[in-house]
Amino acid sequence: MRTPDVLSVTQLNYYVKSLIEGDPRLKSIYVVGEISNFTDHYRSGHYYMTLKDDGAAVRAAMFRSANRNLRFVPEDGMKVIVRARVTLYEAGGQYQLIIEDMQPDGAGALSIAFEQLKRKLAGEGLFDQAHKKPIPVRSMRIGVVTSETGAVIQDIKNVVSRRYPLARIILAPVQVQGAAAASQIAEAIGTFNACSAADVLIVGRGGGSAEDLWAFNEEPVVRAVYDSVIPVISAVGHETDFTLCDFAADVRAPTPSAAAEIAVPDQREELKYIEGCACECELQLRDRLDSEENRLNRIRERLSYISPKNMIEQRMQRVDDLFSSARRNTERILDSRQSELSSVAARLDAMSPLKVIARGYSITRKNGRVVTSVSDVSRGDPLSVRLTDGELKCEVAGVERLSNLPEV
Repeated sequence: MRTPDVLSVTQLNYYVKSLIEGDPRLKSIYVVGEISNFTDHYRSGHYYMTLKDDGAAVRAAMFRSANRNLRFVPEDGMKVIVRARVTLYEAGGQYQLIIEDMQPDGAGALSIAFEQLKRKLAGEGLFDQAHKKPIPVRSMRIGVVTSETGAVIQDIKNVVSRRYPLARIILAPVQVQGAAAASQIAEAIGTFNACSAADVLIVGRGGGSAEDLWAFNEEPVVRAVYDSVIPVISAVGHETDFTLCDFAADVRAPTPSAAAEIAVPDQREELKYIEGCACECELQLRDRLDSEENRLNRIRERLSYISPKNMIEQRMQRVDDLFSSARRNTERILDSRQSELSSVAARLDAMSPLKVIARGYSITRKNGRVVTSVSDVSRGDPLSVRLTDGELKCEVAGVERLSNLPEV
């Protein structure tokens, strides 16, 4: 009797694996199921999960080389259709699916990816209204991030030249769809901000499918719009199209032409506004001039009572009055003094020795002094005798007292 072969566990699992992988029917199969126990190995980038239905479950793995092309991130509870090959994980002795491609069962991958990224970025506050910046009223430099060959840039130029020809358009040409589009759009927004090259940015493209517009849903573009110091107007697709760029932008425009209308004012309205301001300024200026003129008149009236000129004129008149009064008083005093002087002069004239001499009297002097008594002289003293018409030089021959004469 032949002795049976004894296999090791490793040999057994290897043999079973070779059987499974050798079956061409198991090399590429489609399986539908619900994801559970989903694990994302961030270091390796591989996905591990279980696919299940109501009756069974199977382990599955999706390596980084395959899952990096997914538009969405798998989640527990998500029903998916996978294209996979069947193999055996020898170390665990379990068969599993190696997933090559995965699509949501029902809603499209782009729709799921859109909602997933929208929830993530909304949770970080990238769509908050508090972060929105106002669009400048009169932008002179309009930055445009779009394709240089599409109709978008021409539409924007037409609107700007018609509404506000003073504004200058600065185009940053980029791809608006394809693998390189998102990085180019984000880089262009960053360059505008680094150089402060515009007053407002218009970021957008014309209409298209969800796949065509997908670059404006990419995380780098949304973050670049959010981080922009320059206000951003999003103008992606048609009025019914929405992208994550729209939510992050400061203003969403339904079309690129509408974005241009938001970016610049209408020159006709500006002229009306300027004319209105001019009229208002003229009215206010006239009112102010009238008010100031009335105020000046009131001040003049008040100043007329306290004017230095009036005070000086009054003081000058007072001086004139005082001068006239002083002159009259002086003249009166002079007249009075003149009368008194005349009276005194008359009395003095009457008492003048010359008058006495003229009546026959004389004045006798000795050594220049008037002799009033005989005791003032002695015999032989020289004397001067003043008469009306001259002087006599005499010598005292003798002195005779008149004490025996009768009193007069």
